[in-house]
Amino acid sequence: RRPHSSPRPLTPGHPAYPGGVRVLAAMSGGVDSAVAAARAVDAGHEVVGVHLALSRMPGTLRTGSRGCCTIEDSLDARRAAEKLGIPFYVWDFSERFRADVVDDFISEYAAGRTPNPCMRCNERIKFAAVLEKALALGFDAVVTGHYAHIVEGPHGRELHRASDEAKDQSYVLGVLTAEQLAHAWFPLGTTPSKAVVRAEAEQRGLTVAQKPDSHDICFIPDGDTRGWLADRIPPATGAIVDRDGAKVGEHDGATSFTVGQRRGLNLGVPAPDGRPRFVLEVRPRTNEVVVGPREALAIAELAGARYTWAGADPVASGVTAVDPSAPAGADALLPFACHVQVRAHADPVPASAFVAGGELVVRPAEPLLGVAPGQTAVVYVGTRVLGQCTIDRTVAADLLVTAP
Repeated sequence: RRPHSSPRPLTPGHPAYPGGVRVLAAMSGGVDSAVAAARAVDAGHEVVGVHLALSRMPGTLRTGSRGCCTIEDSLDARRAAEKLGIPFYVWDFSERFRADVVDDFISEYAAGRTPNPCMRCNERIKFAAVLEKALALGFDAVVTGHYAHIVEGPHGRELHRASDEAKDQSYVLGVLTAEQLAHAWFPLGTTPSKAVVRAEAEQRGLTVAQKPDSHDICFIPDGDTRGWLADRIPPATGAIVDRDGAKVGEHDGATSFTVGQRRGLNLGVPAPDGRPRFVLEVRPRTNEVVVGPREALAIAELAGARYTWAGADPVASGVTAVDPSAPAGADALLPFACHVQVRAHADPVPASAFVAGGELVVRPAEPLLGVAPGQTAVVYVGTRVLGQCTIDRTVAADLLVTAP
């Protein structure tokens, strides 16, 4: 279960955002962002709504709740802005979205990793490109409908989990930096449930009150990631091997496999014990897929060189200290207790973390199953998001060697 504390949330009345500052409300066309914008208006801010056009050829209608950023979404966002009586604009970020999110997604899969495009979108589009433009235009903050808290802590601004655990989105915001947190505001963070948000939207007369939530990857609205990738990364036949390198089957394209996958392997050589085998690793350089027993999916260590801190770093926050045995000038931190979460809707697990050799290294108290390079590991201390890393490597529990 998620650890719980009661941090003081950043509310509209907080002195960090006195009434009258200029606020840019990012309006996706959904109910959450519409209500967030409405609350910013109620707080007395000068609010301007903006919808991000992330594709030059968006579909005219979504399929159920799949996809987002469609023409329908932009019209819904405009109608909400009109109801709130605020100016509204559409910003074209399609080229940057393609380069920073879509192309990154393709290149990560081509390299045998499993990326999270929502993390990249938050990092590079919603809280980098948009914030950069907003500040240049004289806005003080960007408001979104994410479910998360921003708290004024003793060492500066902190990102915390939302009150509604079921809707908590702090994981996908783990990439935010201290500078980005300084200009972000999440008015829904203290809302007890999504039902309350929908009821408020109904009361305000917003037409999106009962609009379904979007899910899946927005640029793959039909949900067929394997087919979408096959059109962009030419598949090539290769070997499926066991952990010892022995060939046990063939595949039609390594990029269509993910760590933890069991179905669709078409193995020609059964396991000696007759038990099912799972994908353990994808090796794009040799075009091999490595399979093995379920217990080999248990990961005892993960690490990434691309790590950031959300707000003050662990040393400044008093969470840990610099490793005195590290070479002078090295970015090395002593181990500290935390929780780690490796998927948006996964439960966090107790762990220890430290920085050494230019990597954030995390060792869960109990092995994690099916963790793949390219995923994001978000580190929490209580309800606070301390930081994150893109996983570069993992070590299976049966292969981890630790110092005595």
